[in-house]
Amino acid sequence: MKIAGIAVLTALTALAGSVPAAAAPREFGWPLHPRPTVARPFDGPEHDWLPGHRGADLTGRPGQPVLAAGAGVVVFAGTVAGKPVVSVAHAGGLRTTYEPVTATVTAGRRVERGDPLGTLEPGHEGCRAPACLHWGLRRDRDDYLDPLPLVRSVIRLQPVSRRPRFRYARRPAA
Repeated sequence: MKIAGIAVLTALTALAGSVPAAAAPREFGWPLHPRPTVARPFDGPEHDWLPGHRGADLTGRPGQPVLAAGAGVVVFAGTVAGKPVVSVAHAGGLRTTYEPVTATVTAGRRVERGDPLGTLEPGHEGCRAPACLHWGLRRDRDDYLDPLPLVRSVIRLQPVSRRPRFRYARRPAA
């Protein structure tokens, strides 16, 4: 039993360590509502120059509102390589990106969690759904992170206090 408890504690510690330190619980929410299905998870490359999937693809529908995952400032709203993209800078050096999204916001605008950023465009390479949102997260310039821990619950263990063992006194025989 002790070994199983240590294994669970180790797994939970590893999971908690994957959540960006600047992201406190409830600071971030899903960028699509209702909660989307993950069509393709994050698959970060071993090195910056290697191929990989630097975000998570979330299923949606064409024209669906795309929401700011957290409070921040829109730092880009435009086209990159022919794809419409919105990027939001958050506290702690975090930046979320959303594509393909036709922006309804402009660079410099302050947004709160859940504020509309634009609408989801149909089609996304590698996605079988009619529309998929590619949701990315990075810290600083080139540190790509999995955005899903921002919205998934993380179990935090609390210290267990030891209760004193009570001894039951036997009643004297009558």
